[in-house]
Amino acid sequence: MSTAIVYYSLNGNTDYAAKEIAKRLSADCIRLEPEKAYPTSGFAKFFKGGGSAVIGEKPALKPYTFDAAAYDTVVFGFPVWAARVTPPLRTFVEDQKTALAGKRIAAFACQSGNGAQKAFPKLKEALGITDFVAELVLIDPKDKPSDDNAGKIDAFCETLK
Repeated sequence: MSTAIVYYSLNGNTDYAAKEIAKRLSADCIRLEPEKAYPTSGFAKFFKGGGSAVIGEKPALKPYTFDAAAYDTVVFGFPVWAARVTPPLRTFVEDQKTALAGKRIAAFACQSGNGAQKAFPKLKEALGITDFVAELVLIDPKDKPSDDNAGKIDAFCETLK
């Protein structure tokens, strides 16, 4: 079974988790990058990122390679912004929604506080599905490594095998 991990990462936590999951599943990683980068620090980071998420922005993305026909399972990864999916992931889902139909879909979210449980239903709605094969919430896996996060990643991957 072939798996793609499609993700956006601002400060590296989602990138770290995507690569850990990819290692365990022998999956391909497709990192999404907006043409115009989001600020990575200070007030602008929260104002621009959170505001973009709240208004439902769908930014233009840098070119990426993704052939949905090559994958049985697609795993989405994102940092939680204002209890929502990040805008670059929203763009990808809109662009690929038809191609994703019938795929096994899973998702993981990285956060410092909370909001993932509100973001997941919004992603399901955007995809037109009622449930994920698996879902995972991690608390700053790169910045605050823990046995708890590692165990959660292991369990998530076991569900996807």
